[in-house]
Amino acid sequence: MARRKSSRSREKETNWQERVIQIRRVSKVVKGGKKLSFRAIVVVGNERGQVGVGVGKASDVIGAVKKGVADGKKHLIDVPLTKANSIPHPTNGLGGAAKVMMRPAAPGTGVIAGGAVRTVLELAGVRNVLAKQLGSDNPLNNARAAVDALDSLRTFAEVAEERGITVEKLYA
Repeated sequence: MARRKSSRSREKETNWQERVIQIRRVSKVVKGGKKLSFRAIVVVGNERGQVGVGVGKASDVIGAVKKGVADGKKHLIDVPLTKANSIPHPTNGLGGAAKVMMRPAAPGTGVIAGGAVRTVLELAGVRNVLAKQLGSDNPLNNARAAVDALDSLRTFAEVAEERGITVEKLYA
């Protein structure tokens, strides 16, 4: 019985993918001089509609990445995907000074996005989308802006329910 549980938990671990966006060496000035540490920005996703961005700091790179993965799993969001593996409607997101604009795309388009936004979209499971980073080129803020944009998405069913009408009446 215990053996089954461990294999199941291992199975859950394997379907999560993690990608490191950036590793920075940061320093803190203390009495004895400069204390060096590393900051890792990690995107965690299962390619089936769940994604999160995490930041980890540690004195070594491996420790920082592990902390980043743990932080990313704490901040997971659910992304509503269409049948064409796209997003339901155009959306914008903000993260610090970074702005991200996203639009749904036809099947076969692929992920047209740059840098951190591309990584977030791929790990969320979005296959057809157009995205543009505006404002900042900071990878952390762009990743957070992409997550903000994906978090603001709503399905047609959710909108219809909020308005108290059927989905068919939504199109009329």
